Amino acid sequence: MVLQVKTSTYEAKTQEIAKQLLAATQENRSFFSSLRDQMRWDDKLLAWAMSNPGLRVQLFRFIDTLPALHSKSEIASHLQEYLGDESVELPTALKGMLNFANPDSMPGQVAATTVGTAVETLAHKYISGENIKQVIKTVERLRKEKMAFTIDLLGEAVITEAEAQSYLERYLELIQQLVEASKNWTAIPAIDEADGEPIPKVQVSVKLTAFYSQFDPLDAKGSEERVSDRIRILLRRAQELGAAVHFDMEQYAYKDITLSILKKLLLEEEFRQRTDIGITIQAYLRDSEQDTKDLISWLKERGYPLTIRLVKGAYWDQETIKAAQKHWPQPVYNDKAATDANFETITQLLLENHQYVYSAIGSHNVRSHARAIAIAESLNVPRRRFELQVLYGMGDKVAKALVDRGYRVRVYCPYGELLPGMAYLIRRLLENTANSSFLRQNMENRPIEELLAPPIVKDAKNENSGVSSSFLGAADSDYAEEEVRTKAAQAFQSIRQQLGRTYLPLINGEYVNTSEFIDSLNPSNFSQVVGKVGLMSVEQTQQAMQAAKAAFPGWRKTPAKQRADILRKAGDLMELRRAELSVWIVLEVGKPVKEADAEVSEAIDFCRYYADEIERLDEGVNYDIPGEINRYIYQPRGIAVVISPWNFPLAIACGMTVAALVSGNCTLLKPAETSSVIAAKLTEILVDAGFPKGVFQYVPGKGSQVGAYLVNHPDTHVIAFTGSQEVGCRIYADAAILKPGQKHMKRVIAEMGGKNAIIVDESADLDQAVVGVVQSAFGYSGQKCSAASRVIVLEPIYDTFVQRLVQATKSLNIGEAELPSTQVGPVIDANARDRIREYIEKGKAEAEVALELPAPEQGYFIGPVIFSEVSPNAVISQEEIFGPVLAVIRVKDFQEALAVANGTNYALTGGLYSRTPSHIQQAQTEFEVGNLYINRNITGAIVGRQPFGGFKLSGVGSKAGGPDYLLQFLEPRAVTENIQRQGFAPIEGAD
Repeated sequence: MVLQVKTSTYEAKTQEIAKQLLAATQENRSFFSSLRDQMRWDDKLLAWAMSNPGLRVQLFRFIDTLPALHSKSEIASHLQEYLGDESVELPTALKGMLNFANPDSMPGQVAATTVGTAVETLAHKYISGENIKQVIKTVERLRKEKMAFTIDLLGEAVITEAEAQSYLERYLELIQQLVEASKNWTAIPAIDEADGEPIPKVQVSVKLTAFYSQFDPLDAKGSEERVSDRIRILLRRAQELGAAVHFDMEQYAYKDITLSILKKLLLEEEFRQRTDIGITIQAYLRDSEQDTKDLISWLKERGYPLTIRLVKGAYWDQETIKAAQKHWPQPVYNDKAATDANFETITQLLLENHQYVYSAIGSHNVRSHARAIAIAESLNVPRRRFELQVLYGMGDKVAKALVDRGYRVRVYCPYGELLPGMAYLIRRLLENTANSSFLRQNMENRPIEELLAPPIVKDAKNENSGVSSSFLGAADSDYAEEEVRTKAAQAFQSIRQQLGRTYLPLINGEYVNTSEFIDSLNPSNFSQVVGKVGLMSVEQTQQAMQAAKAAFPGWRKTPAKQRADILRKAGDLMELRRAELSVWIVLEVGKPVKEADAEVSEAIDFCRYYADEIERLDEGVNYDIPGEINRYIYQPRGIAVVISPWNFPLAIACGMTVAALVSGNCTLLKPAETSSVIAAKLTEILVDAGFPKGVFQYVPGKGSQVGAYLVNHPDTHVIAFTGSQEVGCRIYADAAILKPGQKHMKRVIAEMGGKNAIIVDESADLDQAVVGVVQSAFGYSGQKCSAASRVIVLEPIYDTFVQRLVQATKSLNIGEAELPSTQVGPVIDANARDRIREYIEKGKAEAEVALELPAPEQGYFIGPVIFSEVSPNAVISQEEIFGPVLAVIRVKDFQEALAVANGTNYALTGGLYSRTPSHIQQAQTEFEVGNLYINRNITGAIVGRQPFGGFKLSGVGSKAGGPDYLLQFLEPRAVTENIQRQGFAPIEGAD
């Protein structure tokens, strides 16, 4: 169903103005077309990108890589790698240029120079200067054309506090120099005043998140305090100098907190009367109309107008991908027409409230501008309260036509070096070459009626959610939503009332008392007892084993569908108790809030994924031939013992346990002693979900007693273990010994850790690589099996990388896991802390300390430590440390990087940051790891998306959360029946 946006009273006027504007922009069109074959290379690249989707993708990827390439040979070889890809159909001119045998050859150098220059020319079309001097020259030219400006400083990734401070200082310097230059500018009435009121000649546009490197909606209060301090400095200085400041809008995750911070700040006595400040609304967001209404109400209350800049939005691809990956609702309209229609609705809303707000309508679509003019003229909106905006290099002809009609036009001028400017350039190129782009459609001479038609919105029900995977995982909590943050805070209050309770083993459906108890402590604050846990004796463990044996015959006969439904119910209960489960994880094992929430999602995913998997496997395989039925089926193995770790106390315990249960095995869960309370909470859920008594039992106890007894018991069929290599190898050896009365070989599934490396090559995006390495190495204090403990960096970028890595790590917040600002919490206990400290001392003897951060005293804290100039064979490069300690290793080339990465006994996870296609391809085949992550962090595997597990001494068995995992808990059987009787057999298809 298609809904026509109702033709309003403004439509006739919109069409009339739009046609006039379009006519002004389309002059000299035929002349342009005739010259197409003689165009400069930068224009050719754009034209080719528009006509060839495959070339467009590869060309933009190459452009993204270009700033990292430092020689013509590198440029030439990357050109060949990207554009020589089979998926790319090359225009003849480009094919000829790329036909060189060697990047160092003269033709290679010529190709590099030609394309390098073309891209630089393209960049200068959209970037108003590389330094302040060039920018001043640009804005002076714009002013001669009667256009106002706003300046934006490029370089979007602020990942260190030093960079956040530098961002502020560079803006203060920029304002100072622009104001200084403006003293020599002649006043231009069209842009410097309106309705008798002066308008600041100098305006800058800033990004709120760039004022604090750890800006995070989860830590709304902390982010607000840090950002507001720097914004106040900027606003005060701008006022002293007479400059205006406009706040840009960024990714959706930051929208609500950005609006909240600005609303609060601009009501402060000092800033309340300021009218030289602006806020931005993005029309592609589904909630932007409501946000605009809220802003107008707030402005009425404030009593002094501000500018609202209305734009369509620049992060569409990023927003849709993120929402699809996170299983969150799409925040943006999937249909461009819906955005255009919403843009017109908000334009009308702003202009109809012109007494409270200055409207700045930013677009390159002639219809959007015409619409705004039609409404403004109809309502007699005063000139001061309305202006039109375009991006530098994007709407030059439209801007000129608007100026000629007597409207105030402001040009948004980004400036900065080419390197940080490349992300901005690619967004502009995407916008220019998209099929739905007005600029592109106008260039292609589409009929005027089509170009200027009112936007037609498709029925929203048909919009694609963007998820193609068959398994839909649980969505993590979105802490950008205030309601979710409030719920988390309430859960903390509620759980604090429950601390110190006693948790007993579950044997045959009954909780049984024990003679021995241990206290489970909060590692952030070891004076706080999270719970008391009853430890089982060996006699009680014997009873549990007997109960499992007795329950097995009934459980194995329970239909797979019934077992799967119990599992799905367990997943649903976890979803209902998500906030509480997250709190238990935070308090018992010291995992920061966001990571604890993601762990709950993983546990839910295991329940739902394995439920689907057992139903698939239960169908078996049919190998029939005429006269004979052949069935391949699976049956449960028997009794499974699960020995789970403390570092993923819910997800891994749940995954191994429910895999065994849903496969029809009776299962005993022995958790790590330091995380037995969370295992007790999992137990409550599995009991509530309906697992029968004896089928699942919770058996907390000492590993050396209860664990050893269960591993060695003759009735144990499967042992699923996650933990250290030392214990894993002992279990493997013990399980191999046939015990008296044992009639089967035990199956061992063991995940035993890693010495995980990330390679960073010279073509890597360093912003991305530094952030990814910091998250991978120091997330949960380096206590994930998948954490990075080595980073292998190629020589040309080694020093730059280490410098930025140190600064980014210095900017992390270390503190109690429950604080929303915390990125690095405690390690699990005193033993872990002391062991890690020993490794740090060994590291000091073998390498240079690049960074050692102090840590709080009241918990088991260790500040992140970075060692540089580490030998690949050093102890800290070879042994698993399981803490926030990172070794940075220097290598000459990519071949050596791979050799160093593969030079340990482990093969669990690994990462590569590179924009060189041949390196990516080589890593895929030669990097010896179970999970390889390219251009992203190496932790956080998702069920059904990145099945997790390694080889070599990282483990034995198939990958958790993957299609083979349940097979380890099942025995396959083949059943053949001869169905001939006296030479007669039913034949399919016969009458």
